Amino acid sequence: MNATLQRFGYPASVVRKYQHWSVLIRPAQITPFCCVIAAHAPVLSLGALPPAAGAEFPAVVRAFEATVRRLAPAMKFNYLALMMVDPNPHFHAIPRYAVPFTLGDASFSDTAYPKPVNPLADLAVGPATLEQWRTLLADHWIDPA
Repeated sequence: MNATLQRFGYPASVVRKYQHWSVLIRPAQITPFCCVIAAHAPVLSLGALPPAAGAEFPAVVRAFEATVRRLAPAMKFNYLALMMVDPNPHFHAIPRYAVPFTLGDASFSDTAYPKPVNPLADLAVGPATLEQWRTLLADHWIDPA
């Protein structure tokens, strides 16, 4: 396990694990169902990833997007690979919502849409909600062909 996986709560935060990547629920939710797609390799740059990790990545993204769209009305997805604090290759996967929607007993709106997100924003959902969203994603995961 690399430092970035550890920082994002691996293995408790795992939504779905692939050979080269893990999808983790993001502790700070910018919008509902934000995740981190983190590489398993102990490398420090995207260019240092093994070719097989690069080949697998599009399928992971397709599955993430299909799964979120199954649960919420995401219109777009933003992916940020900043790697300033967490050193290993990873992407913050942020669903974007053009319209307000209800999830459970709470309403959410993406107030920045269609502008860029603030990567430091946080909906401040509690641990129980975070775990509920992780479980929802895991239980409804779609691996499209």
